[in-house]
Amino acid sequence: MKYTKTITLKNGKEALLRNGDHADGAAVFEVFNITHEETDYLLSYPDENSFDPEQEAAFLAEKTKSPNEIEIVAVVDGRIVGTAGIEAVGSKYKLRHRAEFGISVLKEFWGLGLGRAFANACIECAKEAGYYQLELNAAAENTRAVSLYKSLGFEEYGRNPAGFNSRISGFQEVVYMLLKL
Repeated sequence: MKYTKTITLKNGKEALLRNGDHADGAAVFEVFNITHEETDYLLSYPDENSFDPEQEAAFLAEKTKSPNEIEIVAVVDGRIVGTAGIEAVGSKYKLRHRAEFGISVLKEFWGLGLGRAFANACIECAKEAGYYQLELNAAAENTRAVSLYKSLGFEEYGRNPAGFNSRISGFQEVVYMLLKL
């Protein structure tokens, strides 16, 4: 799946949102590790990264070739500063109408509009891929993210009071959200 769009951030800088590809493997690996260290709201910790840079490169190349999944990078001043992507929930008939997505942005770029731009890109790609609904899990205490998703039309359909087990704060409530496309 292909995606390319240039946006202007709230600080006036341009960000290029585009497919991550093989050549981005090392940079995306580094951004993954930094973003997963900078916040306790993502699904995993840096030491749980299941890829090395070459595996990340192969993953990105695979997503670029996929007709229904994608990994998008944001490039500011020639540097990758965040990632977002959609993945099929499953390939079986009963699941293939559903996709899930996630976003991670370097902390120095929070509040500049990248999260909204990434979410809109994922929504656009999910529609193009023919999904019926797009889903996500968010830590309930990440009120900025939950608010963003609600502003884009996502609906809360449940909560799990012990959905994440944080190494820092113990159990975190997880909000399950979906957007009908």
